[in-house]
Amino acid sequence: MNISWRIARRELRGGLAGFRVFVACLALGVAAIASVQTLSNGIRTGLRADARGLLGGDLSARILYRDLNPPEQAALAALGKTTQTVEMRGMARMGDATALVETKAVDDAYPLVGKVALASGQPLDAALAEKDGLNGAVVEQQVLDRLGAKIGDVVELGEGRVRLTDVIEKEPDRIGSGGFTLGPRLLLSKRALDATSLIQPGAMIYRDTKLLLNDNGNPRATVQRLRNDYPQAGWRLRDSSDAAPEFARFLARLTSFLTLVGLTALLVGGVGVSNAVASYLDGKVATIATLKCLGAPSRTIFRAYLIQIGALALLGAVIGLCFGIALPRVAVSLLADLLPVSVRIGFDGPGLALAAAYGLLVALAFSVAALGRAATVPAASLFRSNTTPPVTSLSLRVKLLLGATGAALVALALATSRDFGFAASFVAGAIAALAIFRLAGIAIVRGARALGRPRAPTLRLALANLHRPGTPAHAVVLSLGLGLTVLVAIAEIEGNFQRQVQDELPAEAPSFFFVDIQPDQRDALRAAVEAIPGAGKVDMVPALRGRILAARDVPADQALVDKRYDWILRADRGITYAGPQPKNSTVIEGTWWPADRTSGAPLVSVAKEVALAFGLHPGDKISVDIVGRKVDATVANIRELDWGRLGINYTLVFAPGLLEAAPQTAIATVRSTPEAEPAIERAVTRGFANVTAVRVKDALATVGQLIGNIGAAVRAVAAVALVAGTLVLAGAVAAGHRRRVYDAVVLKVLGATRGRVLAAFLLEYGLLGLVTAAVAAGLGALVAWAVVTQVLDLRWTLLPGAVGLTALGAAAITLALGFAGTWRALSQKAAPLLRNQ
Repeated sequence: MNISWRIARRELRGGLAGFRVFVACLALGVAAIASVQTLSNGIRTGLRADARGLLGGDLSARILYRDLNPPEQAALAALGKTTQTVEMRGMARMGDATALVETKAVDDAYPLVGKVALASGQPLDAALAEKDGLNGAVVEQQVLDRLGAKIGDVVELGEGRVRLTDVIEKEPDRIGSGGFTLGPRLLLSKRALDATSLIQPGAMIYRDTKLLLNDNGNPRATVQRLRNDYPQAGWRLRDSSDAAPEFARFLARLTSFLTLVGLTALLVGGVGVSNAVASYLDGKVATIATLKCLGAPSRTIFRAYLIQIGALALLGAVIGLCFGIALPRVAVSLLADLLPVSVRIGFDGPGLALAAAYGLLVALAFSVAALGRAATVPAASLFRSNTTPPVTSLSLRVKLLLGATGAALVALALATSRDFGFAASFVAGAIAALAIFRLAGIAIVRGARALGRPRAPTLRLALANLHRPGTPAHAVVLSLGLGLTVLVAIAEIEGNFQRQVQDELPAEAPSFFFVDIQPDQRDALRAAVEAIPGAGKVDMVPALRGRILAARDVPADQALVDKRYDWILRADRGITYAGPQPKNSTVIEGTWWPADRTSGAPLVSVAKEVALAFGLHPGDKISVDIVGRKVDATVANIRELDWGRLGINYTLVFAPGLLEAAPQTAIATVRSTPEAEPAIERAVTRGFANVTAVRVKDALATVGQLIGNIGAAVRAVAAVALVAGTLVLAGAVAAGHRRRVYDAVVLKVLGATRGRVLAAFLLEYGLLGLVTAAVAAGLGALVAWAVVTQVLDLRWTLLPGAVGLTALGAAAITLALGFAGTWRALSQKAAPLLRNQ
């Protein structure tokens, strides 16, 4: 080891010549992963630090439909200070303009923690106070924009009227109240909500009681005690350690995905590592041969150059970590207003260690083969390598090291991902992609050789360059291929999703959803809507909400057998009852009950997702809490739902004879011509003030905007893989510069014009770029097809625009770098080079 260290130290005195691409590729990939980890950790730190404010207290008791009964209220009040908010959707109206709003009514104690920041700076109680017979309300800016209103205007809400008094800049417990919302916030007092008559039996109203515990109270223990004392309450209890669960889950999954995309950039950089190491060792032929002739064993040479590679890899990792620490701070300063929580960037030791570990393992995995070959070649073969390239094989020890390094890289990716299935799919896909691009490179070389010697000199020279010794074909295909594959896949996935949301779904989906229709309003609403020219038939079904308590007499959280469907337990599920089988559903197991059934033992039809979650089959028992009442029913059948048409679908459909007397509302849909939509919305919102009208195209636009924002973040990280590929390609061009200079000089001496030589070299790189783009486009489209059809469950359409742009981009990059290298080669004078031959 002493000799190996001494050799390595002396070799490193020569600087980074030949290793700039090596260091840059590692630094780029490590920086991408470190940035994602640091930013994610900063957001999680902000979530933990602001947990009480995000939740609105030490614990929250959220309940649907009903208010807390006196014993429940007394139990919470005895624990500390409380406040209650009431949340529901509503329609704000001013003149002919309407806006769907997320209505939130608060009492005088709100908020217990934090402060509602208003644009004018006035206190919340002053903004909500009654003045001139009208209660005040504060809104987000989108409400003003949609209504064309300004502060001071009066808007109608339900059967009441409120004055808009200020604009909400920050609502402390907004993301702690729930997940995705369709409309902007309208916040008012409870007394103002009482005047609107929006609170109706069966309406989907959430009451959220926040609690600040007395001194020395333990939130987690208190939650558990309340669950034990009130097992049938039907409330959702959370403490401050679980302040924003939906956002936290989304962040965890996005972090895992972006980290793996960053790992793709590192894998692309690994090709540059391999090229740089091989090129460097080719230049060390005389040194290695001399050492072997002096008695240095193969293991000494292997260790010496492994130490050098390790030192340079460590340098690249440190540079990447520095950028990974700095870039999130820049991102937060630019995006602070767009993030829903305060981000507290600190030193994320585990995240930085993960990024460094990825970088070092990639460096080792992609360099050990070249090191092993150099160390095992006999000295005589090394001296003859300029004329007769040595044929070598890896020793068993090197093969074991290579396998162990690859296994460690796979294990690290699987162990650190929060979604094992996704990570495993990524690892399998990455291995397959590397193999495919390696085979594509081999196919290009063999294909060029098989085409022989065409009569056209330019084409003959280009093909010869593709299969000559030292060809850059393998490096170009591998380096650009992975990055382009990721970008094609992302472009196709996002394009297909946007196509569904903006074009296909609106064509098939209803124009409106009407929510919270009271039983005595059903016939009148149907008549009012269907009387409007251009309106279709109103489809209306009863609507209730319930929570699954148990499956086969086992508590739901213990009965869950497929963790992919744990979302079923996170909130109340939609429930209805019906005689005939609902539209947009197909029975896949069991049978439907008679359409005219009116009584009998409780039966339920469950969606396929529920059956998979709990392993249910017809004949199994399921228990559901509906409006505070436990209902036991037998599974009659399992249905597959067509969610893609955005019709009325329910995960649980009960047979008639059980729920008719329960407090309930109805939900309705209607299809109409675009011209009839304003009249329908006016007729419903003015004639039925408590009914919420959801315009489907507005909801789809909100979803599309969200997906677009996520796609932008993913593309930004995926672009790092393309940049790494460009660096690798630049390194491959630079590594072949000496050979290209020699070829250019010889060709010019033999009479070739500068233009013909340049055309031949550009044709070589153009063919490489096009073949690489074709393979990347096909592989990226395959990945996108799998995600769109198997994960998103949408129809797949090949988008040629993404494929075409990829082909043009790959050809442009390879041509540009090939032109730069060729132009430098053509500018060399012939005499100095030939004089040394």
